[in-house]
Amino acid sequence: MKMKKLIFVPLLAFGLFACNTAEITETDYTSMVDPFIGTGGHGHTFPGPVVPNGMIQPSPDTRIDGWDACSGYYYEDSSINGFSHTHVSGTGCADYGDILIMPTVGEQDYKNQDLISQSLPYASSFSHENEVAVPGYYSVFLDRYSVKAELSSTKRAAIHRYTFPQSDNSGFIVDMDYSIQRQRNMDMNIDVLSDTEICGYKTTKYWAFDQQIAFYAKFSKPFTYEIYTDTMTVNNGKKLPLYKALLKFETAKDEQILVKVGVSAVDVEGARKNVEAEIPEWDFEKVRTDAHNEWNKYLSKIDIKTADAKNKEIFYTALYHTAISPNLFTDVDGRYLGMDLEVHQGNVDKPVYTIFSLWDTFRALHPLLSIIDPKLNNDFITSLLLKHKEGGVFPMWDLASNYTGTMIGYHAVSLIADAYTKGNADFDLKEAYEACLRAAEYDTTGIKCPAAVLPHLMPKAKYYKNTLGYVPCDKDNESVAKALEYAYNDYCISILAEANNDMENAEKYKDYSKAYQKYFDKSTRFMRGLDSKGKWRTPFNPRSSNHRNDDYCEGTAWQWTWFVPHDVDGLIELMGGKTQFIEKLDSLFTADSSLEGDLVSADITGLIGQYAHGNEPSHHIIHLYNYADQPWKTQELVDSVFHSQYFNEPDGLSGNEDCGQMSAWYIMNSIGFYQVCPGKPVYSIGRPLFDEVTVNLSDNKQFVVKALNNSKENKYIEKAVLNGVPLEKPFINHEDIKNGGVLEFTMTSQPTKWGI
Repeated sequence: MKMKKLIFVPLLAFGLFACNTAEITETDYTSMVDPFIGTGGHGHTFPGPVVPNGMIQPSPDTRIDGWDACSGYYYEDSSINGFSHTHVSGTGCADYGDILIMPTVGEQDYKNQDLISQSLPYASSFSHENEVAVPGYYSVFLDRYSVKAELSSTKRAAIHRYTFPQSDNSGFIVDMDYSIQRQRNMDMNIDVLSDTEICGYKTTKYWAFDQQIAFYAKFSKPFTYEIYTDTMTVNNGKKLPLYKALLKFETAKDEQILVKVGVSAVDVEGARKNVEAEIPEWDFEKVRTDAHNEWNKYLSKIDIKTADAKNKEIFYTALYHTAISPNLFTDVDGRYLGMDLEVHQGNVDKPVYTIFSLWDTFRALHPLLSIIDPKLNNDFITSLLLKHKEGGVFPMWDLASNYTGTMIGYHAVSLIADAYTKGNADFDLKEAYEACLRAAEYDTTGIKCPAAVLPHLMPKAKYYKNTLGYVPCDKDNESVAKALEYAYNDYCISILAEANNDMENAEKYKDYSKAYQKYFDKSTRFMRGLDSKGKWRTPFNPRSSNHRNDDYCEGTAWQWTWFVPHDVDGLIELMGGKTQFIEKLDSLFTADSSLEGDLVSADITGLIGQYAHGNEPSHHIIHLYNYADQPWKTQELVDSVFHSQYFNEPDGLSGNEDCGQMSAWYIMNSIGFYQVCPGKPVYSIGRPLFDEVTVNLSDNKQFVVKALNNSKENKYIEKAVLNGVPLEKPFINHEDIKNGGVLEFTMTSQPTKWGI
């Protein structure tokens, strides 16, 4: 939506005493975002009002258990349990759901809990017709209580506004024992500071073994209270602690009660300071407006021109999803909880972040940020380096400064190599290189993590790949996937070794990066598990999946055979040359989509043949045709994914959003290119979706992509011109983008030989 605003600019600074007027046009990018996209299906996003990369994520919670409860909200549900303040976006595992608040009218029903129902005793029904979500604002009408709930937030604090009916018995339940998927509460406490203030803290053990959070809440109306504590006995006889604050007050018809809530991983004092610094007044509309403006600032990094309103909504919602996480983790006073789970005094101007889903996001989210916000990307890398220093090694899925050891590879090295090769390395390169070497070597000493996490964080697979030259499938799980990712990671380390003039290690890690060759079985033409005797694992079925308990990771041999992003030419040669490579690649997209196995991974979704767009291992594969001189197939398949895997509806994602990766793929490809190998500053050209895209770079330059004769039918590239010079190959360099300029495509309805 376009809004014209008259800006009156006094020109006194120029020695003029008259006022001049300038008419500018502002775009409300937030009007093109639908936070409900991804809240259905298996997208696992949430609709609550956050600001870009904020610490706090207030959002409605509609279900407790099951895979589709990962974010706490599922679009098909019809009741709301309350509004908690921490959520993860699009993950395949659950955590958080801390400090739940629910308004009530009438007798508060809070005792009869069980572990079967998805709804708490005090839950309320609601209708999507009475629900609104836009960036920075959420509202819903709670049918049970006839209360309108509204939420907004700053980076570290949330503000709630509730419109009550007339009642002598209104109130709130502040539920400390609640969490998504019923986590183990290790410690809980609530203190009532005054008749308008409460605070507390809790520690939970779940995905994060030691997740600590404190809160401070201030209410605009005095209350009376009762603290309820009890235990609930479950089927196995185990007693679960219950801990809630029950607040009461009277309300007049349409009386509005506001609540300000701050959170901190440090202490209650940090939470209080976060509220007082960021929401000092009872001004809900100011917070809402500021959040709206923050989102417009972020979303304005990319402008698109298209007549297709649906694709606009998909695009800007995707861009919105790329800024939910990583999350700020530094309080307003500079303190933060370190990777050693100790409180550190940091610098608020150099903030620390958490929620690093690097196995997903190294592929597209961080390459996207390297273009649209390289400083923020550097801040993330600086956080990872700090976590290495505090905890002893780079994290694998850092969650609230907890080592979780989730997923595989050591992909912090990808971010670092990519930043270096793009000229964006605003960090100590030697320190970063040494941290990367530490992550690649098998060494369990000096790592501050739970004993149960250590074998996952530092798997024996690293020992085998460094000593035997491969990972035996009878010695370590997911051996093929680990080995292929290690080969790519080691390629990144070889780049950093050269940058540090460590030529011995540069050669060593280049050799390691070729280890993928050992896993290719020429008889089946798939990457396969090798046992410690050098024999192929049998039986072998390329469509077989046994989730997290076979030779692959959330995939099959069909998807993992292609993970050699750093040496596509070598993979082509391994497969017998371009003709045989193309035949094999074609078969991926035409194979029967059925899967087999004892426990087929739920992550293998969005299937086109055996290509699985719903999970990350497949995300680069379509672009491999460009390396084999058939770029029209890349263009055709990218176009197919646009129209078959992304929709502007709740079930609009073909798999977990995964902290921005699924959306970043769409952003990059719809502009017209994708980075197959982060660490090589080269982008593979696909099919530009929009008539024109302007990337507003951080140094006031612009990179413009134009698609002439663009239409749904005209999905192939006839000609490409970069800054007036014809482009002969389907690749551009990062410098081409970074320096600004114009990339112009002429589109056609038929495949062409452009790019070969």
